[in-house]
Amino acid sequence: MATSPDEILLTTEETMTKSLDYLKKELKGIRTGRASPALIEFVKVDYYGSQSDLKSLASISVPEATQLLVKPFDSGSVSEIKKAIEAAGLGLNPMTDGKALRINIPPLSGDRRKQMVAHVKKLTEETKVAFRNARRDANKHADALKEVPEDELETLKTEIQEMLKKYETDADQVAAVKSKEIETV
Repeated sequence: MATSPDEILLTTEETMTKSLDYLKKELKGIRTGRASPALIEFVKVDYYGSQSDLKSLASISVPEATQLLVKPFDSGSVSEIKKAIEAAGLGLNPMTDGKALRINIPPLSGDRRKQMVAHVKKLTEETKVAFRNARRDANKHADALKEVPEDELETLKTEIQEMLKKYETDADQVAAVKSKEIETV
């Protein structure tokens, strides 16, 4: 538990930064119509009984603007990687090409673009909820401080609220950029 106003602010900012970073990572994996390794690098693959990120099991390259090439480090894992990509719900259909997988990225339909923008909004809202939870926890810790004068507590709570607004604005900007990217044909 934080014991000073500075610790409370530091902990809250750390939590909000992690939430924002998580949002950015999640948004990288959303398709925009052109190939990007970020699209599949965090797909979980069942590799010898443990769930591993695809990027730790294979190299992912972009040979063409609408195609990904996945070369597993262990050629025996091709079928597991193929299953994982198909099960990830990304609407991708990997094709085995010897010891590698080729994934053609189909163009997005108007309806699919709308669904993806809605998904971006949902992820952004979830991130804002995480920010608000961090604010709630920080205010709870602030109220628990006994030796801090009332005016310092008010200042602390104001700073926490301003931090929340800043991070919510940042999340909205990140989401707006991604939404625009998705809607661009």
